[in-house]
Amino acid sequence: MRLEHESAPDGPIIRGFSGGGFRIDDNVYTALLLTPASAHGWSPPLIDALTVADFSTLTAIRPVAEFIVLGTGTGLIHPPRILVNALDAQGIGIEIMDSRAAARAWSVLRQEGRWIAAALYPLNFGKP
Repeated sequence: MRLEHESAPDGPIIRGFSGGGFRIDDNVYTALLLTPASAHGWSPPLIDALTVADFSTLTAIRPVAEFIVLGTGTGLIHPPRILVNALDAQGIGIEIMDSRAAARAWSVLRQEGRWIAAALYPLNFGKP
């Protein structure tokens, strides 16, 4: 049996971790906003201060993302309920996981062709 490899979807794919950041092509980002078409460096607020405005790059994509993968650093930190409700009102879900797991999930889901977005906190965020 011959297996055919599907070509990677257009847009950024996280290829690994380097120097404490996320490696995409020749760039390393400490914190990152991802859409199916682009990667942007990000200066995120503390998680409990997150608002919809912090995700404006992600909520502006069309068609609307199925959901946002939120990588919260070294562990799981839930964002404010008001943010989750505001995204839900726009038809966008949010999946919360540590940033390494979120980076892996992004790459797997994009390889599957899923139309998602991601906001990734630094890999060492929340580390004592």
